[in-house]
Amino acid sequence: MKAAVLHEVNKPLVIEDVSVPNPGPREVLIRTRVAGLCHSDLHFMEGLYPHPLPAVLGHESAGVVEKVGSDVHYVKPGDHVVTCLSVFCGTCDNCTTGRTVLCTDTTVKMLPGQSNRLSWARSEKLNQFLNLSSFAEQMLVHENAIVKIRKDMPLELAALIGCGVITGYGAVVNTAGVRAGETVAVIGCGGVGMAAINGAEIAGAARIIAIDTNPAKLQLATKLGATDIVDPSNGDVVKQVRDLTNGGVHHSFEVLGRKETAEQAFAMLAAGGTATIVGMIPFGQKIELHGFDFLRERRIQGSSMGSNHFRVDMPRLIEFYMRGKLHLEDWISAKLKLSEINEGFANMKAGKTVRSVIMFDA
Repeated sequence: MKAAVLHEVNKPLVIEDVSVPNPGPREVLIRTRVAGLCHSDLHFMEGLYPHPLPAVLGHESAGVVEKVGSDVHYVKPGDHVVTCLSVFCGTCDNCTTGRTVLCTDTTVKMLPGQSNRLSWARSEKLNQFLNLSSFAEQMLVHENAIVKIRKDMPLELAALIGCGVITGYGAVVNTAGVRAGETVAVIGCGGVGMAAINGAEIAGAARIIAIDTNPAKLQLATKLGATDIVDPSNGDVVKQVRDLTNGGVHHSFEVLGRKETAEQAFAMLAAGGTATIVGMIPFGQKIELHGFDFLRERRIQGSSMGSNHFRVDMPRLIEFYMRGKLHLEDWISAKLKLSEINEGFANMKAGKTVRSVIMFDA
C-alpha cells in the first residue's frame, strides 16, 4: 500500500510503499477511505512533540473493515468505522472507573516505537503513530480503537468526528460540562474550535464568543453558533471579552496550543469560571497565571480528546449531524489526494483552512 512517511522533523512527508500483516487476535484491518489533516500531526512534524521516526502519521480517519482477527466480535468485514486514538483496554483502573480516555494499559495502548504493525523494504523500523497511522491506504488497529457507524453517514464527514469534532465538542460537553444559559469564549476557530462552538450551541450556551484573526473563520463561526466575534488585532482580547460579558465568561476554551492564549483564557474568566486548555502547548513550555485570581475560585484544567467515551459519543454526534444540529459540511476546506498531503499541511500552517481531508478513492 501507499503511505505518507515522516523521516525527519521539519521535512516533507514522503509517499512510500508500506506493508501490513494480516490481523492478529483482537486486531482489525481497515481500508482507509478518508483521513483528516489535524494540527496535532503538524506538531509532531515540526518536532514540538517527540515521536520515534520514521513513522506513518495520521489519526483522524474513517474507513471500511476488510478483515478481522480472532476474538473480534464487535465488527465484521464491510462495516463502516471511525477510528480514535483513545484506544482502551477496558480493565485498568481508569477504564473500570469510566475514564477510558485515560487508559493506562500499554499492552493495548502501545507506547510509541513498540508497534510491529507496519513494515517496508528498508532496514530501519517503521513506527505506527498513536496506534493508528491514518495517512495510509490501510490501517491495522486494535478493535478498541474503532467505533462502528451507520452506513448512510458520509465517510468524509465521519472522519472529522474521529478527532477534531470529538475533541472540541467533548471539551465543552464532557470536560467542562457547559450548562444552558452560560457564557463561553473559544480562542481559535480551526476545526477543533469550530467543534467547540457548535458544541456550545448544542449545549444551550447563552453567549458564545469566537476569537480569531481570520475574518472568514469568524464568519463561519457565527453560522455554527457564535453570538459574538472578537478579532485580537483590534486590541486587548481579554478586555474585549470582559466588556462584552460585563466582567468575564463562565467558560473559556483555548484551542491554539500557545502560552499567551492559555494565559488569556484564564484572565478572561468571571469569578468562579473555568478555563479548559484543549490545544497542545509545546512540550516543556510553561504558562504563568496571577495567583490572586485563584482566590475568586477561577479554575484551569486540561482536556484529553474531549474526555470522550467515543463508542457512545461518536454515534450521538452522527445523529446530531443527521438532524441538522452539527454542521460538518462547512468545515471541509479542501479534498486532497495522498500525493497532495504536504500542500495541505502548508495551507493549514498558513491558516487558510478549517479542515482538509485526504480522499483515498480520489
